[in-house]
Amino acid sequence: MIRIAIIGCGIIGASIAFELSKFPELKVTVFDKQPPAQGSTGAALGVLMGVISHKTKGRNWHLRETSLQRYETLIPELEAITGRKIPFNRQGILMLCSEGENLSKWEKLIATRESQGWKLELWDVERVRDCCPHLYLNNKTIAAIYSPQDRQIDPIALTLALVDAAERNGVIFEYGVEVAGSAIAATGEFDRLIISAGLGSTAVTASLNQLVDIRPVLGQALHLRLKHPLGNPDFTPVITCDDVHIVPLANQEYWVGATVEFSENGAEIQANAEMLDGVMARARSLCPALAEAEILRKWSGLRPRPEGRPAPIIESLPGNSRVLIASGHYRNGVLLAPATARSIREAILQ
Repeated sequence: MIRIAIIGCGIIGASIAFELSKFPELKVTVFDKQPPAQGSTGAALGVLMGVISHKTKGRNWHLRETSLQRYETLIPELEAITGRKIPFNRQGILMLCSEGENLSKWEKLIATRESQGWKLELWDVERVRDCCPHLYLNNKTIAAIYSPQDRQIDPIALTLALVDAAERNGVIFEYGVEVAGSAIAATGEFDRLIISAGLGSTAVTASLNQLVDIRPVLGQALHLRLKHPLGNPDFTPVITCDDVHIVPLANQEYWVGATVEFSENGAEIQANAEMLDGVMARARSLCPALAEAEILRKWSGLRPRPEGRPAPIIESLPGNSRVLIASGHYRNGVLLAPATARSIREAILQ
């Protein structure tokens, strides 16, 4: 029996717990000072930008591809195990391109994706108008990229389903517990320690005398409701342009986001209302009907971004092979969660 402790129960920790729960030789305990999905997971929009990203090789593309493939089986698997419904939009992502956009770059990516077995389409403006009549395309819009195999998922519903499924397989979850990595290591109760605590990972690694520097980037978003559905009810992809996402939900509801706000001189980040207003203004310019929407709530969250190195961090703690880090996913935690869980499983069972 290999005894494993996981610190952190956001989307990454929950995904790892479920992945490891399938192996009876592993005894898994998850610790978190909060209930599941309270940190950056609870503030995410859940847009899975994999095929439409410009990552085409190396670790970054491998993680994206592995996760996209796994999501197609993971969602029905979790729903069957738990009886929970996990909102999962399979309608893809439509990215609007404005003048100045290098379309030849996209044509090259389309060819690359085709060779990799993935689909990506270049749409002209007329096709966008036909498929998405609710969008306002001014004379600066020159085309769109449609990615039918990218997805969007509800991060909180997914995390709770992962926890539920892992519990059914024997994983123990302990909440309201703030633990240092050194405290867990000192008990001798666990053979391996997995740190997936997002921004909290820095303090946990510091307690093990190895500082992994992960810093916050704040993001704000809005939850809206309209009286009538937008556009074509049979075609409801995520709409994105200039890093603004319009995410369709059920019942004429939408998420709109998100800002990207950095700390100044290491100070605590205060949510900038003007930046959120700017995101909403750009969303309304893309979709004028959003001007009539009721704002149900505004929210923000801190994303964990590694300092001075690429995201995410998935590796053994330097000098301590018993400790694995799976953290610092920045804006792609939901997208990369399944692949991260698989990487950790392989490291433990190698």
